[in-house]
Amino acid sequence: MMEPYKTKCGLLSGTNLGEVYRSAWKIFHDIEKKTRRKTYIRSSYFKKEKIFFDFFWDHLKSKGPKERFKRLKFFKASLELVENSKNQPVVKDNPKKKTEVFYRFAGLTRGNRLFIVQIKENRISKRKYLMSCFPVE
Repeated sequence: MMEPYKTKCGLLSGTNLGEVYRSAWKIFHDIEKKTRRKTYIRSSYFKKEKIFFDFFWDHLKSKGPKERFKRLKFFKASLELVENSKNQPVVKDNPKKKTEVFYRFAGLTRGNRLFIVQIKENRISKRKYLMSCFPVE
């Protein structure tokens, strides 16, 4: 079992998808302003390597509105987890692509809600991508 990282921030506020989406997009846009080309954050676990957002928004759009709402609530907490956590994740090989590895980090929000953040690494290019964040029910 993986040790969850306790975040200082809670869930994003909002009662519907539009409100939460605006909050999440504002946070993302602030990160976007700080980076020059591709948007990224740096991860403590991966020795300050860059974690890119290439697949995150597309993956989110493939979900239904209720699922998107649930997942976006954890966006800010998941960014904090990726930036600060040094806890050991669960590592899985992608069964569909042998060149990819998935890392799953567990986190606890300020309100003690358990969630998972998934990062995908391409073994050939060594690039890492934030795939998704979702609550554990």
